[in-house]
Amino acid sequence: MSLVQALFYVMSFIALASAVYVATTTNLVRSIFMFFITLFALAGLYVLALADFVAITQIVIYVGGILVLILFAFMLSGKETLNAIGRERKTFISIGNLPALLLAALFLIVLVNMIFKVDADNLEWIKKSVALKNDIQPDAAMTENIGVNLMTTYLLPFEAISIILMVALIGAAHLSRKGDRS
Repeated sequence: MSLVQALFYVMSFIALASAVYVATTTNLVRSIFMFFITLFALAGLYVLALADFVAITQIVIYVGGILVLILFAFMLSGKETLNAIGRERKTFISIGNLPALLLAALFLIVLVNMIFKVDADNLEWIKKSVALKNDIQPDAAMTENIGVNLMTTYLLPFEAISIILMVALIGAAHLSRKGDRS
């Protein structure tokens, strides 16, 4: 087993174990921090798949933005809301969850069946792609190309989006102020 395969299995185990913990725990703070670990493990899997830009975007947007937003929403929510969430039923298997559990079991059966029946190395479209040299090589400068295109060809749309996001941020801060809004 190579180092890349070992890293893949370790990152996959961390991602799956932390995702299961996020889905099953009743403690919201622990769930948020385990979601943080899940997102970092997914970024590690993206790096192993030679998608470095997607991995960086995963960390910056999801870990740096969305997760911090969730954490602040939790910290700023009232005690009554948190107590109401804590009083909800804590049963995992119930008649209300039966359709979701059946769908998850069916999805697991399809995935396991696909893993054992599909020989990925002998698929026709993969052989054709390798023969035509239409595959991603580890030395390809994908992130550099994206950066150059953002700062040359797509500079105007990039700046317009940044101004729109800044206006939305200022508007959200203004709307969230307490007190007189006039």
